[in-house]
Formats: sequence, structure tokens, C-alpha cells
Amino acid sequence: MKKSVLFKIAIPAVVAAGGMWMLSRGGSSEAVGTALYATVQEGPLVINVEEYGEIAPSQQLTIKSEVQGRCSIISLVPEGKIVKAGDLLVQLDASAKIDEKDSQEITLQNAKSSLEVAKEELDIQKNQSASDVELAEQDYTFAKEDLDKYENGEYPTKLIAQKGQLAISEQQVKQAKDKYEWSKKLFAEDFISETELEGDELSWKSSQLSFESAKRELELLETFTHRRELAKYKSDVKQKGMALERTRKKAASAIAKAESNLRAKESEYRKQVQRYEKITNQIDKATIRAPRDGQVVYAASRMGREPLQEGQEVWERQNLIILPTDDSFLAKINIHEASLKSVTTGMPVRIRCDAVPNRVFEGKVRKVAPMPDNERRWMNPDLKEYPTEILIDGGAGELRNGMGCKAEIIVEQYEKALYVPVQCVVRIAGETFVWVRGAGGDVQRKVTVGLDNSRFVRILSGLSAGEEVSLTPPLKDSNSGSDVELAK
Repeated sequence: MKKSVLFKIAIPAVVAAGGMWMLSRGGSSEAVGTALYATVQEGPLVINVEEYGEIAPSQQLTIKSEVQGRCSIISLVPEGKIVKAGDLLVQLDASAKIDEKDSQEITLQNAKSSLEVAKEELDIQKNQSASDVELAEQDYTFAKEDLDKYENGEYPTKLIAQKGQLAISEQQVKQAKDKYEWSKKLFAEDFISETELEGDELSWKSSQLSFESAKRELELLETFTHRRELAKYKSDVKQKGMALERTRKKAASAIAKAESNLRAKESEYRKQVQRYEKITNQIDKATIRAPRDGQVVYAASRMGREPLQEGQEVWERQNLIILPTDDSFLAKINIHEASLKSVTTGMPVRIRCDAVPNRVFEGKVRKVAPMPDNERRWMNPDLKEYPTEILIDGGAGELRNGMGCKAEIIVEQYEKALYVPVQCVVRIAGETFVWVRGAGGDVQRKVTVGLDNSRFVRILSGLSAGEEVSLTPPLKDSNSGSDVELAK
């Protein structure tokens, strides 16, 4: 059914409902003792939900204080003024931030100096470590060369020399012995003197001693001296290698320490830079300018609080000013949880404003909040109302931000439906009943009901137009004796 048709049906429904009530109180409703009756009506019926609210722009910018902590307002644009983008809205006191900035500049310079020192210390440590490692590598190389020189140079040379000396001594012994044997023959024939014979004998014995000495020196070289010298050179190579490894690790550790110190100084410097930029940004945010054209509305006024004024303290993230971003409007209402099940997005709505009499605006439900309004719930824990937005068609030039309004959400409407007052229907054990007026008294009858609009409920089955039902059903079930409750 089109929206224009829906709105035309709603008015006759209300008239018919009022006529029925008057009729039930008048000639067609009779009192039997204290009993009252209402006639089952058939005709147009509107199922609606009515709530009061206020008009707001459909889209708006909420300007907040972004300065940390609390600060005072130095200057403030008047509420209701039309501003252009870039116009000054609020000037907050930033004197404390300016003092903090001056102090932070000193801290930042100290952090920068420490960073430069850490960089130089790292370069020095790298050079020193490279020099130490190079010197240790050189000592290790020389130690290996000395070992190689001894094994393949000095020792073989000494061994050959010692063996040569032994061979010479052995030959000398042989020659000296031969000469002595010959001298004995010559002495026996009186060709030489006894002194000469004794001299040749002495030379032979001396050569024998030299041979034994050379033999012992060769044995000493091969058995003791060579083994000791070789162990010494090998140990020196090992020690130099271990020293090189220690130097490398020490150099790496020193460089790592210097690099860690540099990273710490870099981190501290970045931290101080960010803090300086943050303070500078906070000073800039103390000057609040309009991001676009619009009419200034104080956020506190919308919330029923004390309006903003110069000298007032505000806190971080406090809503200060609201600027609409287009010419369309919303109706903001709160729906009681009892009506929540009946309302969905897209439902048609009629909006009336006392400030615009004789004018009905049309709209649709745009949004129903998933959670109840916490502020209202805080004031009254038993009250659970869900903020709802209704997008209004038109209204530019007539509606104003903050106007009070009444919204009628059209849940369902019918050109022809059976309905009775809601107090006629009761629920027993999960089923709905009415008491129909009969010749012998009221008769309990089961009925199937649809939605209600807080005044009338739609009857889907169980009744016919013109029948009369009790407006004062019994409080006890006549069959089971259990308590009954209104079906709503």
C-alpha cells in the first residue's frame, strides 16, 4: 500500500475508534451490575507507536576538545551564528602547553646531543675492534708460520748438521785409530819416539770422546729438544688462536653494546621528538576553527546542560559545538522496550511539530539502537528506551534544529479489520480469550489477535462484527480458577 493511502486511512481509524468508545459508553453498551461492553467494530485500523522527541540535522559534525586534560575557554563564537569554513569557533587556553613546549625543546636538544655522542662512540668502537682483531690475526698467523718454520726448516737443518757432525767424528775416530796402530808398528822398529806414540794414542782417544759427544747431542736433539720445541710452537699457535677468538668475541660484544646504546639513544630521541610534536599539535588544537559552513549549536544546550561560556573549563573529548552538514533533518525519539518488537527500519512515520502547526511531515524509520539509552537508564534503572532516528522527507526552511516533535510510527494499517479495545482481551495459559455477551450471561471465547496500538487490538479470528464483548473480563479463569492477564 502506498504511503499517501496509508496516511488517508489513519484519520478515519481514529475517528471510528473514538465513536466506538463513545458508543460503548452510551446506548449500545449496557451495564449489568458493574459490567461494561464494547461492540466489535469493523473498519479502518491503524497500528502505530507514538513518541515525543526533537528535530536534529540528519548529518552533523560534532566538534570536540582535543586538548589533553582540562583547560579554560578564552573566546567563544556566539550560539546560532552562521559561520564559514575556517572561522574561529573556540580558543582554548594553551599557556601551560606553551610552557611545556619550551621545557621539551631543552629535553629534545639533550636527547639529540646524546644521540650524536652514541654514533661517534660506535664508530670509535668499530675502529678499535677492527684494529684489535687485525693484531690478533697477525699474531696467530706469525705463530703458525713459526711452527711451520721450525718443523720444516730449523729442525731438519739442525738434524742434518748434527748427523753430519756425528759422521765426521766417526771418521776422525777411524783415522786416529789407524794412525795409532801404524805408530805402534813404527815405534816397535824405533822409527818414532815413545812421545809421538803417546800423542797418536791421545788423538785417537780424543776423537772417540768427540764421537760420543756428537752421538749424545743427536740423541738429545731427536729425543728431548725437538719434542720440547715442537710442543712450544704448537702451544703458541693454540694460544694465539684462542686469543684471536677472544678478541673477536670481545670486539663483537663491544660493538653490540655500542649499537645497543645507539638504539636506546635513537629511541629516546624519537620519543622526545614525538612528545615535542604532540605538545605542538596540542597547542594548535587549542585553536578550533569551523571545518565547514554552518550554524553554530552548543552541544551542551542539546543535552540540557549549562551552555558554554568564556572562562568555563572543558575537558578532553568533551562535545563543544555541533555543525549541520546538510539541509535534511531527523526526528530523534526513544522507543519504550514494550513497543520495540513492533518497530523496524523503513516503517513510515508522521511527524508533527508545535512550531509548525497544521503541517504533517512524512518520514521513515532509519535506525533503531541495539541498546537502550544509558543516560536515561542511569536516571531511572527501570526505564529502558531505545534511541531511534527517523529521516524526514523535506522540511528545509521550516524545521529547525532542536524543535520538539511528535512522531507516529505506522506499524500496520488496514482498510477493513475487526478490532476491540485492548482491555477486552486477556491471556490464559498462553492463549487469548474474550467474554462475549450472551442471553444467559457472558461466554468465554478463544480468539486470535494481531497487533495493537495501545488502544485497540486487531481480531484475526473468533469474533464477528457487531458482537459485544466485556470491557471488564473476570480476574479468574472460570474453568481452571487461575489468574488471567491482559493480552497486551
